[in-house]
Amino acid sequence: MPVVVPLAEIKKALASVDPLPLIEEGFVAYSRGLAVVPPVGELLFEDPPGDVHIKYGYIRGGDVYVVKIASGFVDNPKRGLPSGDGLMLVFDRSTGALRAVLLDEGHLTNLRTAVAGAVVAKYLAPRRVTAAGIVGAGVQGRMQLEWLRRVRAFDEAIVWGLDEAELAAFSRDMASTGLRIRTTLRAEDVAAAANLIVTCTPSTRPLLEAAWIRPGTHITAVGSDTSEKQELEAAILARADRVVVDSLSQSELRGEVYKAVSAGAIGRGSLVELGRVIDDPGLRRASEDEITVADLTGVAVQDIKISEAVWRAVGEP
Repeated sequence: MPVVVPLAEIKKALASVDPLPLIEEGFVAYSRGLAVVPPVGELLFEDPPGDVHIKYGYIRGGDVYVVKIASGFVDNPKRGLPSGDGLMLVFDRSTGALRAVLLDEGHLTNLRTAVAGAVVAKYLAPRRVTAAGIVGAGVQGRMQLEWLRRVRAFDEAIVWGLDEAELAAFSRDMASTGLRIRTTLRAEDVAAAANLIVTCTPSTRPLLEAAWIRPGTHITAVGSDTSEKQELEAAILARADRVVVDSLSQSELRGEVYKAVSAGAIGRGSLVELGRVIDDPGLRRASEDEITVADLTGVAVQDIKISEAVWRAVGEP
């Protein structure tokens, strides 16, 4: 019988897991052609607005295959519900038997996304971070700050949110981190103060403009995971010295690169996958003056690595 693991047990199991090297390994396997990851399954809703992603696959030579279902409904907080939900299914790759149902309620998706932000920063962010900038004061914004501090030292963060109430809640929740938290309703303030920026919103219009971005800035965009969403003005990617994607194939259909290519701002010839950046030091940030952008649309290898680690940590029956 498969094990059914609720969120509380998942969080307990994660105490014995270091996901950062696991997620790195997943990206490298993907870019080396060692992962079997079909195109994303997707449901888009208009009333109320929301989306559901089905991501699945396996890594050649591995013991499992994984199917992940994750949803995002932006109006849920108005109903007293979290905006994200989901689960992950872990199957035996050799028999097809279901081994585990991870009722993570979207937590593992949030975690692997935040860890991916740290992986990117490890290889592309400036060595000296003046301040970290977060565009989006939700759960992902909190988690990105937590994980960025694992790979870069900084004492200050500036955070953009939709309204003062959201920003006040962010500041309260992050008070124990010891960071100096500045908040703003003007996204340009983030670009003016921070040289390591993460955007993590479901926006369908650009929130950051190219004219605001200073030399030496790195931006990781994680919110734009459908063809409709966009957080960065396309001209930002045109200005960038390096544009990195987690998946070349997914960037043809979704994300900041999709929007920038569709607008004619950039071509696809200079894009490089994150797994190759991890593998090859020559593809990483070359100077402190470069502008670098990473477009993360979320790849199933992240779900495979994190869910397998949790399955093994809870006992692998």
